[in-house]
Amino acid sequence: MKEISCKLLVIGAGPGGYVCAIRAGQLGIDTVIVEAGKPGGTCLNVGCIPSKAMIHAAEEFEKVAHMAGGSSPLGISLAAPVLDLGKTVAWKDGIVSRLTGGVAGLLKKAKVKTVYGWATFRDGKTVAVETETGTQIIRAETVVIATGSATVELPFLPFGGPVISSTEALALGEVPKKLAVVGGGYIGLELGMAFAKMGAAVTVVEALPRVLAQYDAELTRPVVKRLAQIGVEVMLGAKAKGVKGDALLVETADGKSTKIAADKILVTVGRKPVTEGWGLDQIDLDVAGKFIKIDDQCRSSMRGIYAIGDVTGEPMLAHRAMAQGEMVAEIVAGHKRSWDKRSIPAVCFTDPELVTAGLTPEEAKASGEIKIGQFPFAANGRAMTKLGEDGFVRLVARADNHLVLGIQAVGQGVSELAAAFGLALEMGARLEDIAGTIHAHPTQGEGFQEAALKALGHALHV
Repeated sequence: MKEISCKLLVIGAGPGGYVCAIRAGQLGIDTVIVEAGKPGGTCLNVGCIPSKAMIHAAEEFEKVAHMAGGSSPLGISLAAPVLDLGKTVAWKDGIVSRLTGGVAGLLKKAKVKTVYGWATFRDGKTVAVETETGTQIIRAETVVIATGSATVELPFLPFGGPVISSTEALALGEVPKKLAVVGGGYIGLELGMAFAKMGAAVTVVEALPRVLAQYDAELTRPVVKRLAQIGVEVMLGAKAKGVKGDALLVETADGKSTKIAADKILVTVGRKPVTEGWGLDQIDLDVAGKFIKIDDQCRSSMRGIYAIGDVTGEPMLAHRAMAQGEMVAEIVAGHKRSWDKRSIPAVCFTDPELVTAGLTPEEAKASGEIKIGQFPFAANGRAMTKLGEDGFVRLVARADNHLVLGIQAVGQGVSELAAAFGLALEMGARLEDIAGTIHAHPTQGEGFQEAALKALGHALHV
């Protein structure tokens, strides 16, 4: 049995873990990272990156199919296109491979030792890793738990056969003729819309009264409209009950039972923290519900043990994990750091895309009087030229001093505006700051400036 010692041990090489290890290495800390799969975690291997690749392929195919139908307003027409999903998946896998290889290279460059295998705590300072060549014992002064999250499985719809998770959905060899999606959250709609564009007949089954329930109804309206346009059937207030043959059993909102014919049933009802199988019972950490409890420096209840990313709770976002990982590495190196983020933007890559940063109008109202400025993309020249007029940018600010509290947008390609929104909130911008910043014309970003002008009462283009 081999033994190694280090100053910092990171368990999990997802976005949080690998960033933590790279930053620690840069700061001269003797660091070891343990990973059971490939570097990059869920996000890079079976989540954010591959899903965006498939979404882009679906968008491109739909554009061409639209042109083949002779209904493109751009005056482009062509013969009917054909999609080879196997080739698409191979292209997606190539991107993932380049990025995972890049992460491995960055860890090496930062002089971080990577151990591949499953880690289990023996005590608060010692971990046993089952590797291909046997058990490796690692002793560390400080440990960072970055074990991430996993897909939630429904007991009456266990994965296997026609029932798949997002992981299998991103590796299908052909487009299912009929796809049932259980769960109308962001993962279900991102993938459901992509497969609908590729030619699948898609039905979304959502137990709540509306899809994307974490966003306000005004923000999601353009997405709901688009779902109907691309032929996605949405069943609201409906509960999936099980699978029978090649059909999903569903209880409808009025209590009746029905069957939805489906070649594949994609279950996307959320994610849960990975807190089992690595010896949480061997160390006495406080938990908050299903998650590991942490303070504003990501410290757990045990001295010398930190936790970052999805295993510590919402928002379960890769960029939150990355920011926490960087911070923890700097704290271990003796720097003075704490978790003081004013805004963690969240993006939903549906069609059109959604971005939220900071407080919603409802949340902001709870702390006092507010001003709201909203600008529609229907009045934006760049959006018109891209056939993307649906949607808007919305700014929420305090009424007294005009401090911007939250920014939301829905529209084609608005994910790229998340950087501007996050920066404005992080720097404490007021409405006048955004209104007074000259925005390039013609761009969709002008909608940001116009929303600020609207909130101040002198919008120019609406």
